[in-house]
Amino acid sequence: MRVYLDNAATTPVDPEVLKAMYQVMENSFGNPSSIHGHGREVRTLVEKARKTVASLLHTSPAEIFFTSGGTEADNMAIRCGIADHGIKHAITSKIEHHAVVHTLEAMQKAGVIELDFVEVDEKGNINTEHLETLLQGHDRSLVSLMHANNEIGTLTDIELVGDICEKYNAIYHCDTVQTMAHYPHDMSKLKMQFIVGAGHKFHGPKGVGFLHINHKIKIKPLLYGGSQERNMRGGTENVYGIVGLAKALEIAYAEMPQHQAHIQELKSYMMAQLKASVPGIAFNGETDPAKSLYTVLNVSFPEMEMADMLLFSLDIAGISASGGSACSSGTDIGSHVLTGIGANPLRPAVRFSFSKYNTKEEVDYTVEKIKEICLVKV
Repeated sequence: MRVYLDNAATTPVDPEVLKAMYQVMENSFGNPSSIHGHGREVRTLVEKARKTVASLLHTSPAEIFFTSGGTEADNMAIRCGIADHGIKHAITSKIEHHAVVHTLEAMQKAGVIELDFVEVDEKGNINTEHLETLLQGHDRSLVSLMHANNEIGTLTDIELVGDICEKYNAIYHCDTVQTMAHYPHDMSKLKMQFIVGAGHKFHGPKGVGFLHINHKIKIKPLLYGGSQERNMRGGTENVYGIVGLAKALEIAYAEMPQHQAHIQELKSYMMAQLKASVPGIAFNGETDPAKSLYTVLNVSFPEMEMADMLLFSLDIAGISASGGSACSSGTDIGSHVLTGIGANPLRPAVRFSFSKYNTKEEVDYTVEKIKEICLVKV
């Protein structure tokens, strides 16, 4: 049996998405920047996709810009937001995605900004009082805090963070890659300037994403070239990807309640089975369903010999997952997220992440194999 439980890394493409993309590949090959009939036909497809994304997010199509994925969208928001608004101070956390942390650290190293890290607790929750303290004394800051952590699943109260940023006139960039299409995002109500999405996280294609830029903030392009994306992102559009992303997002929103219920049930079931089957098992991040991304379960295993073989053993059993441990030394390359929350570096951790395609039978198989692996202490 083969079980795929690494959906936070990437998801299988929905057959309806493949169908929509194939129709474009087969029938619509024109360059959307061309003014002739073939080009206009494809331009219509891109703009239809933009309208679909905008409608689902309760925003204007003029605020949606297609990119190559979440990393480019994060870089565009951070680099251009800082450069074009004279920002000298930024705040993030040490458990953000590397697309955010590494970008801000590079700008700090170049002397562009002063960078502060807001405190997080042992479950990955943001200390909002500390956030306020860090914002005080600065005319304007950029705050980059994600909606849900990609490794441990802990959710951030983005409404509260938005209120705090508004109070201190800060620009708020929120990496929503893991929550896009899993939770509704109503941009007519949320107080943030930038959010991002990546198609392959919600059963769309890889290599395509988008950046939402609130109309109240203006930035210049990150990538210069032609006049694509209303002069905001040079380069011929990935039309097949854009059509696939919009279709995937449309399906996700239409089926969101039932998929959330199904996946949350699988996650809760796996937690209960593991606690009953493996002595000393624990979980990293929030376990309260109201505070945790329902697609992600980070399991902290008991200390064991050859812990680095745990993922390999799961792979041999046909189970695809991801993970690691906290850094135990300056030369140890471990999970910066687990290190950031003070996890025990001697306990290996595995992230299991679910999708609408996973089943209870797959969870049962996975738990049984984990029991066997832990019994022999790998």
